[in-house]
Amino acid sequence: MPLVGVGGIGDADDAWDRIRAGASLVQLYTAMVYRGPGIARRIADGLAERVRTAGFANIAEAVGSG
Repeated sequence: MPLVGVGGIGDADDAWDRIRAGASLVQLYTAMVYRGPGIARRIADGLAERVRTAGFANIAEAVGSG
């Protein structure tokens, strides 16, 4: 069952915390309003870096790993 991390996600660290806690998706809203749509790319890039650093082959491996 997919879990969606919602609320308080403003950067890659916030998204990474939700993913490691078990979320397979994260939802942005307020961050996009205040930081613009480019925040999605910045978060995606940050998540890709965290995946590499943690030694996972892909982000799916990180889901629930924390």
